Amino acid sequence: MAGKSDTIGSMDMFILRPDPTGYSGLEDQLRKVLRTSVLRPAGLSKGGLISHCQSFDTDRGRVFVKTHAGPQAATMFSGEVASLKAIRETGAIRVPEPITMTELPTGGAILIMRHLQMQNISRFAGALGDQLADLHLHNLTMLKKDQKQRGKIGRCPADARGVDRFGFHTVTCCGYIPQVNEWQEDWVTFFTAQRLQPQVSLIEKDYGDRTLRGLWSELQLKVQNAFKDTAIVPSLLHGDFWEGNVAEDDAGPLLFDPGCFYGHSEYELSVGDMFGVHCSEFYSAYHRKIPRAPGFGTRHRLYQLFHCFNNWNHFGPEFRESTVTHMRSLLDVL
Repeated sequence: MAGKSDTIGSMDMFILRPDPTGYSGLEDQLRKVLRTSVLRPAGLSKGGLISHCQSFDTDRGRVFVKTHAGPQAATMFSGEVASLKAIRETGAIRVPEPITMTELPTGGAILIMRHLQMQNISRFAGALGDQLADLHLHNLTMLKKDQKQRGKIGRCPADARGVDRFGFHTVTCCGYIPQVNEWQEDWVTFFTAQRLQPQVSLIEKDYGDRTLRGLWSELQLKVQNAFKDTAIVPSLLHGDFWEGNVAEDDAGPLLFDPGCFYGHSEYELSVGDMFGVHCSEFYSAYHRKIPRAPGFGTRHRLYQLFHCFNNWNHFGPEFRESTVTHMRSLLDVL
């Protein structure tokens, strides 16, 4: 999710609200889970307000540990593990390797991954665009392979490698907000009902904003107008793709902190201009493989609405004015 990020040392987290400290028994739990006699702190990442981040040297080498004490910790981390595994299975782009996730006896949970020494994306911005496009095209490739195999003896639906619906097999999070990923045949239904509507409902619950309610009642009827004559094949998405969740090392680009689901590839690019001076390199490489389709600009603005809502829910009413302005501008173009 978009916001302020510290420079990446190993892996940095997005800054939100303070996470409770005092993880009683954390080191004992790590020794037990990792079956290690060596456990030496190897640097404290400037973690965000979602998770506390620390690297440790162990008998198994250096590991990276994310700790969260909140009641949603297990949901957050289990979704992240499922997402990391899904991306790794494509072979399209590197992500950290999860070792294990476990709940803490005192509450909360920990996620342990192999340590990666990372830095901000720069020289590999073009490679990042190229490999992100590969990630988005991977499911289409699998669907084409499935189609070729249809009718062959011994072939059955359980053998299918591609995904022909929108959603994901488990709950994932954007920030600390759980996302509904129930499978849908139609992308517009998924995006409206399972991305925008839950965010609107949270704002209404916390703020009771009548202006928002009125604008949303008009806007939700017009969402489908952005998708006229648009063919959408489900793509595996990182789901929280922004500057703070990408990095590089000497071997190339990396993604981390995913909240995956199968959706429209254009949704992934909706945070805005990323990567500073390297932005054009990223987009040029990406669009060489996935060219912009007619109506891209309008859909880009529509997808940005999710981030407006998400920022309001995470940061509060300082994002109200920009969100309302964005909604009104969308009503003019849809």
